[in-house]
Amino acid sequence: MRTRIVGLAVWISVLAVGLFVVPLAVGVWRYAVVDERSDLERAANAVAIAVADDVLRDDPIDDSGWTGDAKISVYGDEGERIAGRGPAEASPAVSAALDGEPGLESDGTDLVVAVPVSHDAEVIGAVRAAAPHGIVTRNVALAWAALTALATLVIAAAWLVARRQARRLAAPLEQLSLAARRLGEGDFSVRTRPSDVPEIDAVGGALNTTAGRLDDLLARERAFSADASHQLRTPLAGLRLRLEAALERPDGDLRRAMRASLVDADRLEQTIDELLALARDTAAAQPVVLDVLFAELDHDWRGRLRANGRDLRLELQPGTPQPLASVGAVRQVLRVLLDNAVLHGGGTVTVTARESADAVAIDVADDGAGVDLSETALFTGRRDRANGHGIGLALARRLVEAQGGRLQLNRAAPPVFTLLLPTVPQPEQSEPEPVPVGSQP
Repeated sequence: MRTRIVGLAVWISVLAVGLFVVPLAVGVWRYAVVDERSDLERAANAVAIAVADDVLRDDPIDDSGWTGDAKISVYGDEGERIAGRGPAEASPAVSAALDGEPGLESDGTDLVVAVPVSHDAEVIGAVRAAAPHGIVTRNVALAWAALTALATLVIAAAWLVARRQARRLAAPLEQLSLAARRLGEGDFSVRTRPSDVPEIDAVGGALNTTAGRLDDLLARERAFSADASHQLRTPLAGLRLRLEAALERPDGDLRRAMRASLVDADRLEQTIDELLALARDTAAAQPVVLDVLFAELDHDWRGRLRANGRDLRLELQPGTPQPLASVGAVRQVLRVLLDNAVLHGGGTVTVTARESADAVAIDVADDGAGVDLSETALFTGRRDRANGHGIGLALARRLVEAQGGRLQLNRAAPPVFTLLLPTVPQPEQSEPEPVPVGSQP
């Protein structure tokens, strides 16, 4: 890219300089020729004025002062040379001057100008001035050398500017290429620097945004996997305990234990499918039927609490609207809250669904000692804590926030966790059309 930019800039400058310098060089040549002829004509006129009286009286002409590059000669009215350096006979230019008109010619080696010598409007002779073509060539060569130097300077300046611009344009692209390569290798922390080129900065900004999203996505997936593994341990532990209990009682009803284990396996498979759908963000939001959800909670958790000498109370307040969320996400969040209540709480576990300011609130409470951590510390992630609270709560909060809801600790002791979910939008009721005054209803 750098080579192409520099080459293009140099070729454009060469073309521009050529289009400018070539006509200028031709003009310089023509100007030099005209200027030299003008100098010769002035010198010839000066001599013609000085020798007019001598030519008229046929007096000898002193040509000792005629020095310089120009060769000057004087001719009589018959075309014979009477003074100076020049051809013995009249040349075409001298003949033209004897006829009363200035004569111009080039004999191959000299540039010749002839002017008439007049007395009382009568041509009595002619003055011939000649200069070698080398004088014109030397002057033109000097001018052309100056033009060539200027053209070279312009092309060199264009080359330097092009190199600087090529480096300025190529360096950010090379950084983008390196950043893209590092991103492809899994380094999501890569970021590009601004280059003051809007188009390149737009690409760099898109690459930075992509890297940030991939980094966040990977971090979320790692955290999700770590928290989801906890969600799978509980049903796996229950399945294992059931099978171990069946093995310890070979005389028991194995068929019943197998059926119960299959039910646990189905629930475990359902949990895995829901977690995968939530992790891939493919779980669509839909109206959640609270009656069905509470029936599942009663079936799954009442027996477990009763085995520990505790009770489960489910309360669905009348008029509670249906929440709009992923059923799997709501099920997993309630599973986390109930699991924490079973493992770390005490007494009766109460699940209440109610309406709360354009939202559906589901409270999960128990009669335990409560939580001694702040809400911020409680939902930061999985940690080994003295009382065990908070395990899986980070996952639950992320699931709720992904559904546009909130999960918060409303009361620390006895603990009350509240799940807030958006409601299903109600269709707008059209207003009745106004009845004109005086019309019959």
